[in-house]
Amino acid sequence: MDKSVEQRDAISITGLRYYGYTGYLAEERMLGQWFEVDLTLWVDLLAVGNSDRLEDTLDYRQLVERVRHQIETAKFNTMEHLATQIARSILEWDQAQKIRVRLTKVSPPIPDFSGKISVEITRTPSDFVNS
Repeated sequence: MDKSVEQRDAISITGLRYYGYTGYLAEERMLGQWFEVDLTLWVDLLAVGNSDRLEDTLDYRQLVERVRHQIETAKFNTMEHLATQIARSILEWDQAQKIRVRLTKVSPPIPDFSGKISVEITRTPSDFVNS
């Protein structure tokens, strides 16, 4: 595929919010907490822009379902690992050439801290070839 095409088009899905069980503390993996996800996927949108056919692009419903499933069923120690697994599951589709995943703990269990914690990763299918 032409490298110039794969970098010019993107789909963003933001504000996905699900209850999950990832965290270093045992309580986080047992009691759970809210996570929020923002995705950017680099895809070639030229075909769907001309055809107006869903089969020529990514089905957003399937993307949302994969993220929901990962967050609600995973019990990992780190957000970094969860973000990587989300990226891996989405990049299994041939259409996605690169993905950025921003994963946020909405209310991390840190005393006297009212902010959020986020990790952001960018991956391509080649990052998962030998893993």
